[in-house]
Amino acid sequence: MNDIVILHASATPSAPSLVLRPWCMEDAAALVDVYRDPALRHWTSSAIENEGDAMRWVQDQERGWAAGDRFGFAVLEEQPDSARAQLVGHVVLKEVASGKPSAEVGYWTAARARGRGVAPRALEAVTDWAFDVLGGDALERLELLHQVDNPASYRVAHKSRYSLDTVLPAAPPSFPREGHLHIRRRDA
Repeated sequence: MNDIVILHASATPSAPSLVLRPWCMEDAAALVDVYRDPALRHWTSSAIENEGDAMRWVQDQERGWAAGDRFGFAVLEEQPDSARAQLVGHVVLKEVASGKPSAEVGYWTAARARGRGVAPRALEAVTDWAFDVLGGDALERLELLHQVDNPASYRVAHKSRYSLDTVLPAAPPSFPREGHLHIRRRDA
């Protein structure tokens, strides 16, 4: 993937349109700000305390793009009164491998943007991109995992047409509680 990938999600009556693009170093300060949210820290495994942490995290995202096995997108909300878009989330396609029939998706939403359909719209854009662009290489299924005690992620999965497949046993430390595995197939 050498081309710059920019995806779009349309506006809704309650929220502006979204732009999804690969992370860049200019996002570091906004990333630190977003990670001050205790709820985000609770549900994610990354610890971003300062700009150095944020820069390392962005470098990890860039390495995933370069390797072609992890595609992380900054989710930006276009601001009608400003030329600058605001960071409102992250969505990622990971565990991508040539010939492998499945990959995994993940996401988070900044506190200021929750409840406005950011995660489902961003997830839908990446899902479509994955099947359209990478699907020719045998990608048939995308998997979404979350802990059973995360009802917001359950709603995102449902809105994005990821069907509940199974309940997974706890797998500490990454998943200290049981989890839900949702699946979206290419033809769904």
